[in-house]
Amino acid sequence: MKGNIKVITILSIIIVILGTVASLMGLLSLGKGNEFAFTTIRGEKVMLYGHGLYKYDTISVAMQAIAQDGVTLFIGIPLLIFSIIFFRKGSIRAKLLLTGTIGYFLYAYGTYAFLSAYNELFLVYVALFSISLFTFILSLMEFNIAKIPLYFSKKMPIKSTVIFLFLVGLMLGLMWLGRIIPPLISGGIPYGLESYSTLTIQVFDLGLIVPLSILSGVLLLKKRPWGYLLTSILLIKGLTLYTAVAVMAIVQVLVGIEVNMGEIVIFLGLTLFALIITWRFLINVKPPKNIIERM
Repeated sequence: MKGNIKVITILSIIIVILGTVASLMGLLSLGKGNEFAFTTIRGEKVMLYGHGLYKYDTISVAMQAIAQDGVTLFIGIPLLIFSIIFFRKGSIRAKLLLTGTIGYFLYAYGTYAFLSAYNELFLVYVALFSISLFTFILSLMEFNIAKIPLYFSKKMPIKSTVIFLFLVGLMLGLMWLGRIIPPLISGGIPYGLESYSTLTIQVFDLGLIVPLSILSGVLLLKKRPWGYLLTSILLIKGLTLYTAVAVMAIVQVLVGIEVNMGEIVIFLGLTLFALIITWRFLINVKPPKNIIERM
């Protein structure tokens, strides 16, 4: 297991370095001017950002990417560095924190690799996606699944956490299906497709986050070991992701981009509840006296 700890540490440091480079270059793309119109293959006219790293992305997607770059640089990177340090000291809480944070980078740079228009950082996005994936897998392998419930206090708010997980799955599912199903029926174009060929974010959320939220809630309610682990990962990953989405929405409003106010309210609410639930969840992670703290 010590070999895995060393490999996880090295891979995590590489994620820190590449993530810092990618997010800094993204933030340097913030600016105005040079926007230009583009006619999509579906005959719609959209405005492309025309500036910096995201010049071939639509203004909306470019502003979302820049907002996420800010969250990654000022929240994701410090959180990852913090968790690496205490992970090496054998802290179970840091191990959960590290795995959840790596989950955020996996999701974030998976969407960059598949959604962002091709740019100079394409290989960096691919590298971050790939390294995050394998680091995430190795991190999961560090846990003795059967012993995980022993690390959680009996005071842990299981019911409220399960309700939150179900709420996340339900709200995301209804929000994205509400955007997708009507155009499918009418033969129209879904809102947010813009110049892209498909709805990448919705693929990740409907294909991964929604079912994982429901599955984690069911397993946690039954107090199964995987329920505790998946819930920890989803809460930590979700907190950073909801914060990023909330910041994206606020930035779009500030620059005058039309957004769905209902979606903004949903993600702001999710961010607040995720912060409360994650904090209550993590403070109830305590190594039992009869178990050596190195799972």
